[in-house]
Amino acid sequence: MTEELREPMVEPEEQDDGGSEPSERRERKLLPILPLRNTVVFPTTLVPLAAGQPRSLRLIDDVASGDRLLVLVLQKDPKKEGAGPSDVFQVGTIGSIQQMMRVPDGTVRLAVQGLRRVRIVEWVTEEPYLKALVEEIPEVVEETIEVKALTRTALELFQRLVSLVSNLPEELVTAVLNIEDPLHLVYLLASNLRMDPEERQALLELDSVRDKLLRLNAFMSRELDLLELGKKIQSEVQEEVARSQREFYLREQLKAIQRELGETSEQEAEINEFRAKIEQAGMPEEARREALRELERMSKLPPASAEYGVIRTYLDWLVSLPWNRSTEGEIDIARAREILDADHYDLEKIKERILEYLAVRRLRKERGEESEPGREPILCFVGPPGVGKTSLAQSIARALGRAFTRMSLGGVRDEAEIRGHRRTYIGAMPGRIIQAIRRAGTNDPVFVLDEIDKVGIDWRGDPASALLEVLDPEQNSTFRDHYLDVPFDLSKVMFIATANVLDTIPPALRDRMEVLTLSGYTDEEKLQIARRYLIPKQFRRHALEPGEFEFTDEAILEIIQHYTREAGVRNLEREIAAVARKLATRVAEGQDVPRRITIDVVHEFLGKRRYYYEELSERTAQPGVAIGVGVTPVGGDIMFIEATRMVGRGNLIITGQLGEVMRESAQAALSIVRSRAEQYGIDPDFMKDSDIHIHVPSGAIPKDGPSAGVTLVTALVSLLTGVPVCEDVAMTGEITLRGQVLPVGGIKEKALAAQRAGVRRFILPKRNEMDLEELPATLRENMQFVLVETIDEVLDAALPEAFRQRRSAAQAGARGGEQPVESIAALG
Repeated sequence: MTEELREPMVEPEEQDDGGSEPSERRERKLLPILPLRNTVVFPTTLVPLAAGQPRSLRLIDDVASGDRLLVLVLQKDPKKEGAGPSDVFQVGTIGSIQQMMRVPDGTVRLAVQGLRRVRIVEWVTEEPYLKALVEEIPEVVEETIEVKALTRTALELFQRLVSLVSNLPEELVTAVLNIEDPLHLVYLLASNLRMDPEERQALLELDSVRDKLLRLNAFMSRELDLLELGKKIQSEVQEEVARSQREFYLREQLKAIQRELGETSEQEAEINEFRAKIEQAGMPEEARREALRELERMSKLPPASAEYGVIRTYLDWLVSLPWNRSTEGEIDIARAREILDADHYDLEKIKERILEYLAVRRLRKERGEESEPGREPILCFVGPPGVGKTSLAQSIARALGRAFTRMSLGGVRDEAEIRGHRRTYIGAMPGRIIQAIRRAGTNDPVFVLDEIDKVGIDWRGDPASALLEVLDPEQNSTFRDHYLDVPFDLSKVMFIATANVLDTIPPALRDRMEVLTLSGYTDEEKLQIARRYLIPKQFRRHALEPGEFEFTDEAILEIIQHYTREAGVRNLEREIAAVARKLATRVAEGQDVPRRITIDVVHEFLGKRRYYYEELSERTAQPGVAIGVGVTPVGGDIMFIEATRMVGRGNLIITGQLGEVMRESAQAALSIVRSRAEQYGIDPDFMKDSDIHIHVPSGAIPKDGPSAGVTLVTALVSLLTGVPVCEDVAMTGEITLRGQVLPVGGIKEKALAAQRAGVRRFILPKRNEMDLEELPATLRENMQFVLVETIDEVLDAALPEAFRQRRSAAQAGARGGEQPVESIAALG
């Protein structure tokens, strides 16, 4: 029947309208149309179908009672019910119902034989089911070498697919090999491959068997690539699983053999070693329980697992910490004093604080109170760079007989740097506190937190807040690192923090520390430090004999005053090292070497002077210039405050990169001068047609603070009276609108800076008198300190006799004439 149906329905007729190309007019036939969901029926193939819709059942009944022919077309949207003409593809297959069986659920099972391709030409009706006029689409079967080659390729690809896909039987390969017709082969292969309905429909609509073979071979090649890759992946997974199982079985067998021989495996030996270390470590009970629990987990894991390595690293950290190891021995206060004096010059206040701590520790031991919980002092050394903060902490460790460790906090922005990372993270480790404790090897080292004022903060957390627990004596006895997750006692650690300034340290953190200030050194102190410590140290480093060369005091002072400009002695040590290198080079070359290092030798070795003290008389020779003193992170420094007057509209111009507080001080200073203008012999309307410009040189350096108030008033009064400020006077102090001078901080740094600049008189608030006791004796002897309470006292001390005469004349004129402006304001 198949051969009969494959004959053409009618012979084509030629048209004889001259010149036009011949065309075919095929027979059209009216047939019922059955839409299929996700199914494409190919010619020459037998396909099982199921129908359940009433319209489809009626169509099947009518066809079964007739010639059993119908057209099978693919439905575009498989979800749509009751597909119409626009919902199906226009190319389908004529099929013949070979078998039909009704089942109890009301559906019908069919076996349909595909016959040939047809195209729907015209829709005739939609009720009671779809009917249309269709015409056959002839197949183009080329008998060429290319088609034969494509056919063989298709057979080879299909054979490889059958070997990789379990649902394709081997008998199908035999059936395929026996097919000689390439068109029949294409349809049979396509009907048995797992192709998308759209892919099948596209294959059906191709006319040429060559094109069908090309499309089919491309599809099978893609499927083969996917299947082979999947097989490769599955094979690798199976090999990995098999290897793991084999290793597990072999280890179990090895354990059994070792038990029979009375031997211990490497894993058991490691477990036993950790167990012994845990018992000997002296851990607190909670830490011991956690260590044993992790050890039990570790014993049940194969050594090759990742978790085994994580637990082993964790236990290694636990057993290596100094839970109960201390280094402090007998406390010898006299020896401690000798060590502190030998290592550092002066710093008496800090040395006394350390000795007081040692005395208390000794008494507690002698009186049997050591069992009571004590509090280690948490000190904070604040001072400019190079004054010996870190080296002082090292001397304290020597004096206490303890280990020394340090941690630099400069630039630390991650909280995990302090507390550690949780073990859930890959590469997790304890924080730097616990790491430093393990390096020290004891639970009571001297621990330096260097540059605590430079701790940062960002999205990763606030390290300064994490330090609150570390530096709180009430909490640090149970410090929990995120990695260890067990308490570690830090109460025996002596923490010493260092900082350049206090302003950037959070108040809560500053409150937990005892702040000790290390101010800058005077020239005399630097001279002694250089002679006692720096020169012998550099001579040793450069292989020079101590008595072989000698620095004169003048040479050392030359280096201090003209080759360095600092509060500490770090750069001074560098310059001395430069001189020592020059000496060592000449000794090594056999040249003549000066045994006595004088100023001329310093100039020869270090070159021309780098710093010069400004001539104060030149800067203050003109009215409107006064000398103020400020505090910087590297110590104190003087600053010249300049004021000038010009034609204008009564504006106040302030320059020099001044902060908000200092700008307000300038506004207040101008208000004081205007309110007391007549009292000082100044025209009350001096701002009417004038602008006042206040400038503080070194404009690239930010400046702020209220301590320049008295200097600003003095500069303005000097400008407006035309009387220059005395050349040897510097001043500091905050000013109020009522003319009172308020106390300020940093007196020692400011006094040292004034001395370095050549100032002989220093004006400061009366309420800062107690700060003079901290100044070196040589500084108090060589400088005159003028204590003031009001701005009038400041002006009397800063301005020469000409100003006092001018003021007296103005006051006498005011008594004889009008009432002074200040008195009127007071009455108002």
